[in-house]
Amino acid sequence: MQVNMLDAKNQLSRLVQAALAGEEVVIANNGVPMVRLVKVGAPERRRAPGAWAALPRADTDWDALATNAAIADALSGGEMP
Repeated sequence: MQVNMLDAKNQLSRLVQAALAGEEVVIANNGVPMVRLVKVGAPERRRAPGAWAALPRADTDWDALATNAAIADALSGGEMP
């Protein structure tokens, strides 16, 4: 269905209901199509709290100097700049 801007302003609720029902609604200005009303899709999936709960816990010394040095040594192949 195509309606002019003034008619769309006066019948917005009806046009929204038509778009929600799957009908194509085009709003025109002086007979020239300008915009299309479409139904907004549902969010893909809501995030669930605790999604990372099953991951292993970090060691208490995860940020210790010795741990950081061991990681740097492993990443650099034993060569420090």
